[in-house]
Amino acid sequence: MSAHDIVLIVHLLLFCYWLGGDIGVFYSSGMVIDPKLSNSARMTAAKIMMNLDLIPRICMSLMLTVGGILVHYKGWVHPTWQWVGIIMLGPVWLTMVLLIHFKEGTELAKKLTSLDFWFRWIIIVSVIVSSTVQFMTGGYDESPWIGYKLYLFAGLVFCGLVIRMNLGPFIQGLHKLAAGSINDEANIAMAASLNRVRPFVVLIWIGLVIETALGVVEPGGIDAATAITNLP
Repeated sequence: MSAHDIVLIVHLLLFCYWLGGDIGVFYSSGMVIDPKLSNSARMTAAKIMMNLDLIPRICMSLMLTVGGILVHYKGWVHPTWQWVGIIMLGPVWLTMVLLIHFKEGTELAKKLTSLDFWFRWIIIVSVIVSSTVQFMTGGYDESPWIGYKLYLFAGLVFCGLVIRMNLGPFIQGLHKLAAGSINDEANIAMAASLNRVRPFVVLIWIGLVIETALGVVEPGGIDAATAITNLP
């Protein structure tokens, strides 16, 4: 098994676990807002949801690094400064995601959550700008699918931010549920919050399927075997 095969497998697994984990979060969130269930059952579903949600976050944080390494085997030559950024991005973003999850409720987690929010905006803008420049300068002439995938990735991150910005009432309801002070008004607000984000959840699923299709079909791309033999 070659290094290219290993990186490709990791890349596909990230897509699989991102989509699978996201579906699990979506399903369990429906149980969290169900007032017909007992508070303890809803809290159990909430714990499952929060723990499952870590999986897509991990996958997202590593995707650009693994993808950046993978396109090297497709003939894409990264300058040194890009390699440094690509290799560092995954571990740094992953560390932030893990600290936010496992240090939940601490001052550190609160600060990192705010930092993560703006960090994702930087990722979105950087990916869109850099991809646009590559298209305009002919950098993607032999592999336009790479640019398409990057645009889609920026869209996926954006959808995640929209979801985060609309989950306030849902999170507040969770706190009330944990404190045993949940009421009809909070239940309605939780359900309304979840309904607002559902279209963006579905968009993420669709985007991941398209991302996978682009990676398999590689429209406009050169043959992988030829690219590998031409690597410096």
